[in-house]
Amino acid sequence: MNYKKTKLKNGLRIITVPMKGTETVTVMVMVGVGSRFETEKEAGISHFIEHMMFKGTQKRPNYLDIAEELDSVGGESNAYTGKDRTAYYAKVDAKHIDTALDVISDIFLNSKFDEDEIKKESGAIIQEINMYEDVPMRNVGELFEGLLYWDNPLGRYIAGSKKTVASLKRKNFINYVSRFYLANDTVVCVAGKFNDKSVIRKVEKYFSSMEKGDKPEAKNVEERQEKPSMKIKFKKTDQTHLVLGVRAYPEDHKDRYILKVMSVILGGNMSSRMFSEIREKRGLAYYVHTNVEAYSDCGYIETSVGVEHKNVNLAIQTILGEYKKISIEKVGEKELKKAKEYIKGTAVMHLESSDAVASFFITQEIKRKKIMTQEEIFDKIDKVTPNDIVRVAKNIFVDSKLNLAIIGPHKNKAELQALLKLNSYK
Repeated sequence: MNYKKTKLKNGLRIITVPMKGTETVTVMVMVGVGSRFETEKEAGISHFIEHMMFKGTQKRPNYLDIAEELDSVGGESNAYTGKDRTAYYAKVDAKHIDTALDVISDIFLNSKFDEDEIKKESGAIIQEINMYEDVPMRNVGELFEGLLYWDNPLGRYIAGSKKTVASLKRKNFINYVSRFYLANDTVVCVAGKFNDKSVIRKVEKYFSSMEKGDKPEAKNVEERQEKPSMKIKFKKTDQTHLVLGVRAYPEDHKDRYILKVMSVILGGNMSSRMFSEIREKRGLAYYVHTNVEAYSDCGYIETSVGVEHKNVNLAIQTILGEYKKISIEKVGEKELKKAKEYIKGTAVMHLESSDAVASFFITQEIKRKKIMTQEEIFDKIDKVTPNDIVRVAKNIFVDSKLNLAIIGPHKNKAELQALLKLNSYK
């Protein structure tokens, strides 16, 4: 899949990715700021800004004007906020690309941040926070990152707290956007069916006047963990949700592809080790999966599971047993090949849509030193060996890097803490 990168005089980057066999086009804008750049008093403002971008501009005064324009052409739009980036996009029938470009550029560059709308939307976001509090399966992941990065903004919830959300005023939004929504930290990606030269000219017309500047740096994570750590959020639930994992590697680490393959072997699909042991053989859980997360300066691998309260100890022991096993026994060639083909197969299927392709390229441009094509990534995956997996597993699966987050009606912290010993598994 070929792409073209164009850089404007103000530093804004344009990525164009023509796709054959599609009648759609996606316009996506991403800026390299998220919740980890916020001060304590600003907690949640990145996510709040994402919401406010759809509340009105001078050209489209309210949310209905924005929504109806895309609805009238059968398009869809959305946005998301991460800890290190925020994105806005519209996906339309290719013949309506001008509408998508005009709407997305308008909300990104010209949103009003009306004080009355801010007050109303703060109520909606507080309800969103309440909603996630009632979904421990999701909330436990935030609890886990809070345990890992408790002394860094990276450990805060993306949505912030009810207190900080309710306190934010228009001046806070204007100040934050002027500090972080900079041309030289913004990427526009267009993927799908379009005329390349025409699109680049139009994007330049919209974004060439955007100001550049010096982006404030986020506070780096200092990994000083010396012993297993855990956090319990006491909650009367019907099921205990837990995340058990270890500190691993930042996003540009040379062993990140080895870690990815290992995560699939451990708990990436329905034939993985965790799924087989925890769900199929023991019937302990409905869901169980292993995931890798990486940021510019840190990362981790974790296994998430939901079990009956009485089975928490057994679930922890089973996960740790698999972590230990993969660090002392070489993965067989058949299992290794299956994991590699799974990664490649799901990637190919995922990148059939223009919005997924736009996200694939724009995220790399924002987060990494260079864009890698799908073929280059597959080549890295194919080179992973059984020895590589054992080497990486031995490096990360050690007691001093273990972390456990739990949501459920538990108070037996000492008993659970005592289980966090990888060396007790053979």
